[in-house]
Amino acid sequence: MRYFLELRYNGAAYCGWQRQPDQPSVQQTLERALATLLREPVALTGAGRTDTGVNAAYYVAHFDCERPVADPAQTVYKLNFLLPGDIAVGSMTPVAEDAHARFHAREREYRYFIEPRKNPFTRHETWQYYVPLDVGRMNEAAAMLTAYDDFTSFAKLNSNNKTNICRVKEAVWTIDSRGTMCFTIRADRFLRNMVRSLVGTLVDVGRGRYTPDGFRSIVESRDLSRSSAGAPAQGLFLSDVVYPADIFEHQCFSKFKML
Repeated sequence: MRYFLELRYNGAAYCGWQRQPDQPSVQQTLERALATLLREPVALTGAGRTDTGVNAAYYVAHFDCERPVADPAQTVYKLNFLLPGDIAVGSMTPVAEDAHARFHAREREYRYFIEPRKNPFTRHETWQYYVPLDVGRMNEAAAMLTAYDDFTSFAKLNSNNKTNICRVKEAVWTIDSRGTMCFTIRADRFLRNMVRSLVGTLVDVGRGRYTPDGFRSIVESRDLSRSSAGAPAQGLFLSDVVYPADIFEHQCFSKFKML
């Protein structure tokens, strides 16, 4: 029997989603708790990898078990008691035997938050960056991303990607009433470290190191050495994963909230 889990987590204490032999991961922590409840070994498959320190406001994973779960809602309730406070499960939904949390995902969305001032209460969820930024220039550069599909300039080396092709559907900066900046980017897939590298380079556009045309040149160069250093992990959130309606639809956590 196959189930999809919807969950969210703060990634500060973990080496990322992916199971590691000698470091704590979100995947391993969840698998251990599920195995305790279901009394059988559990292997989770996630919608994608998140790197060390990166958060997920919305994440989907699937697992198989030998017997149907009698009461998924009650199991979720018990699961949250077993899990540490930085991981929360919202739903457990039976799906078709061939439904796949990673391969059936059609879109993913990330959001990155930058605060222009020091704030002790959000320092683990934002990049607190004090240099004034020209958001208009940053949006001019970000809008170019939908016109390209090769993001080699923002792909981490030695990632074993079969391809660096991604189709970006949206890339935009917004500012809320407190002055907090949010970069939202939506695509069919993302490369490892791609969003953090894009944010770091777009911030350099905003502070005047590059012009928007200079940013275009970096994208077209397909040369990682020309992009800027990646933005810090704590400001990055996986915020949405979308599936075809006949595979899976959101049950919870559908509206992004950072806090």
